[in-house]
Amino acid sequence: MNNEKATYKQSNPVALLPILVFLVLFIGSGIITKDFYAMPTIVAFLIALAVAFMQNKDLSFSEKLKVCAKGIGDENVVTMCLIFLAAGAFSGAVTAAGGADSTVYLGLSLIPAKFAVVGIFLIGCFVSISMGTSVGTIAALAPIAVGISEATGFSMALCLGAVVSGAMFGDNLSMISDTTIAAVRTQGCEMSDKFKMNFRIVLPAAIVAAVIYFVMTLGGTPEITLGTYNIWQVVPYILVLGGAIAGINVFVVLIAGTITSVIVGVATGTMAPGAIFSSIGSGVTGMYDITVISIVVAAVAELVKAHGGIEFIIRVIKNSAKSKKGAMVGIAALVSGVDLATANNTIAIVLSGPIAKEISTEYGIDPRRSASLLDIFGSVVQGLIPYGAQLLYAAAAVETVTGNPMGTYAIIPFVFYPMLMAVSALVFIFFSKEKQ
Repeated sequence: MNNEKATYKQSNPVALLPILVFLVLFIGSGIITKDFYAMPTIVAFLIALAVAFMQNKDLSFSEKLKVCAKGIGDENVVTMCLIFLAAGAFSGAVTAAGGADSTVYLGLSLIPAKFAVVGIFLIGCFVSISMGTSVGTIAALAPIAVGISEATGFSMALCLGAVVSGAMFGDNLSMISDTTIAAVRTQGCEMSDKFKMNFRIVLPAAIVAAVIYFVMTLGGTPEITLGTYNIWQVVPYILVLGGAIAGINVFVVLIAGTITSVIVGVATGTMAPGAIFSSIGSGVTGMYDITVISIVVAAVAELVKAHGGIEFIIRVIKNSAKSKKGAMVGIAALVSGVDLATANNTIAIVLSGPIAKEISTEYGIDPRRSASLLDIFGSVVQGLIPYGAQLLYAAAAVETVTGNPMGTYAIIPFVFYPMLMAVSALVFIFFSKEKQ
């Protein structure tokens, strides 16, 4: 586009039609089929993209393709997609090397059995911040939580609530979480900087959640049978976590973690030399969906922006906000609403990110803050919606292990961390002073 000002409209609510179409398709199919994952997200977004192409008569089809290319070729979008693939490579390698199981059992071996519930919450925090995936953490820990419940007599919903809470801690903070990657890249800040600010906001929530789980399980005398672990298999997680906190380039950290995982896996006999590339490949393949979705969303967002949709949302929030704090609440509400509709906090951040960036620029909000707000409130909603993958995985573990079904609604009252995280973030918005 040689003359962006001449082709990008100022404010137009009709430009939001593609997003509305996506939400109607996605939510409608979920309500009709009672399965919010019945319609693949990418299909709904492709239909939204087609609708976006049919709008804005001021641009020819070829000009609209250029607009899409501009959005897809944005430095943040390209970097985000490459990080997704690098994170997938690490995840595939470290899982094949036995790192997830060893990390769980090592943590449980260090915690007295009577503190098993608060212990599995803390282990969930470490595993999720190391693995970068809440669903992967729940898949690893939920069966153990069921076993803890059966061994101790503690409520099954309470034990699973602790697992989901711990999983959402890392989903929001991990340097290799797709939500963190999306939040950082869309807002244009460094991961280490966002981590430090985000950690300051959510640490009080994590501490209070741990205290609540501790108090609720006082007096228990459980006996837990642990699986085996190998301390060397935990090393890749520690390496990645330490390198990321130290501010080392994320690509360097992930590549180092992947290589270390391969070395550890082969040395400990958990990964056959012939399975090295297939393990890495399976992890990368697992990131294909979110990578392709990010590309399509970038195209839709740029077309919506060209037609005046982003500017319209900014004006609505601006008219409602009246202040920087109000704008931050607007960003929080925006990503929360999109996550409620999509049941996927990564997609919610990818979709909301460009709008949040415009709002933060308009009001002079630190990019670290806007990235933190996107990630925090996306995780808050994702950890509490009964049709989200996290609670569905947790409930499914009960039926898999015991044969007895459990509804996700039974777990929600015990998922304390996301609730406290929302409170902590709102306190941060209204009472903290921003350092320029």
